[in-house]
Amino acid sequence: MRGLDMTLFTVCAILVMDTLAPSASIGPASISWWLITLVLFFIPYGLITAELGTTYPDQGGLYIWVKKAFGEKWAARTTWLYWINVALWMPSVYVLFAGMFAQLFAPEMGLWGQIAIGVVMTWITVGIGIMSLETSKWVPNIGAIFKALIMVVIGVAAFIFAGKNGVANDLSFSSILPTWDAGLFFLPVIVYNFMGFELMSGAGDEMENPGRDIPKAIITAGLLITVFYLLGTVGMLMAVPVEDLGLVEGIIDTLRVLLGESQAANIAVTVLGIGALYSFLANMVTWTMGANRTAAEAASDNELPQIFGKLHAQYKTPVSAFIITGVVSTVVIVLYGFMAGSAEDLFWTLFAFSSMVFLMPYLALFPAFLKLRKTDPHAERPYRVPGGHTFASILVVICEIFIIQGIVFFIWVPGEPIDWAFAAPVLIGVALTLIVGEVLLNVAAKEKKLNGQ
Repeated sequence: MRGLDMTLFTVCAILVMDTLAPSASIGPASISWWLITLVLFFIPYGLITAELGTTYPDQGGLYIWVKKAFGEKWAARTTWLYWINVALWMPSVYVLFAGMFAQLFAPEMGLWGQIAIGVVMTWITVGIGIMSLETSKWVPNIGAIFKALIMVVIGVAAFIFAGKNGVANDLSFSSILPTWDAGLFFLPVIVYNFMGFELMSGAGDEMENPGRDIPKAIITAGLLITVFYLLGTVGMLMAVPVEDLGLVEGIIDTLRVLLGESQAANIAVTVLGIGALYSFLANMVTWTMGANRTAAEAASDNELPQIFGKLHAQYKTPVSAFIITGVVSTVVIVLYGFMAGSAEDLFWTLFAFSSMVFLMPYLALFPAFLKLRKTDPHAERPYRVPGGHTFASILVVICEIFIIQGIVFFIWVPGEPIDWAFAAPVLIGVALTLIVGEVLLNVAAKEKKLNGQ
């Protein structure tokens, strides 16, 4: 992987279309929340992962960093959460994929038809991931271009639309100021949308020059991602009233409003919709590539069961980890399908569940950065976060606060009662995930003992 590959890989990993509508659902205040999160979280997070990724460019990324800082057990727990969240997130992405597919081509399709599409897409993702990285890397590279194109179209078309028709929401200065209200229910999505800088380090051994390329890729990708997210968010708010923004239908509805009802516009919406569908696939390929390689590294160290480390005979990719990902995703999407009343309910429940699990490993990542600064001060650091220990500590504390609020606000908004009908299935899923992880860690420990290690 070269510098351009890593930049496109990172843009594809972090720039996610599936949460654009939920982010815009905060309302005009989402604009200021994007900027606040960019300055206080995204930039410090990027700087920290740049130092860790260049100092320890070993295959395994996050697993290696936590292992060096806190030992094998905590590294294994972190890796389990990092890996399983992808398998849990995949159903929500493909529920959105199926909902958008139905919106474009089969408006009468029911929930279970959409669930069937989600299962099929899960296994297509598994198949692509098992191929060699030299081949599969082109999926996220092309996906990054599609995402950028759609964001730019929404942003530019929105300004043209607003010039002719006005804006759908009040975007005055006072309205875009941050608010502390029910919109905070979607605030964790903005934090979530900025995650993924460390993903490229999961394939450290397959990089041409990580010391040179990782910081450059992070800076370039970070600037591109911020611009594209703001274009998409502002475009949606210009086109569609907040109360009409659907979590599943939001992107296509926005494109239809902005581009109009002519035959040419309908063709353009369909083409861009297909591009968005492809971007969902590309995003899942990107994350499964990184997460399954990290899990395989943990298995090779006997901290996850050895089955996670089985490699494909020809491509040397973690074939068993990919297959297990597919099985988990299939089971989750079907089980939660019985609980949901609509595709939108299913999407948000699965997304909140997987995202809470997803954010938990980052509770260890930032303290690991400080710990390694202290315990491994002589390691060569091709890139180092500017400032001394005090500044680094401030960055870590701020990042931790953002992660904690992200986890909590997925099920509770300050000043609002908890909706237990929604929160209970999510919390039960998170608890079961933690329990299964501990069981697998014990299995791995027994395997390690039997092997005399």
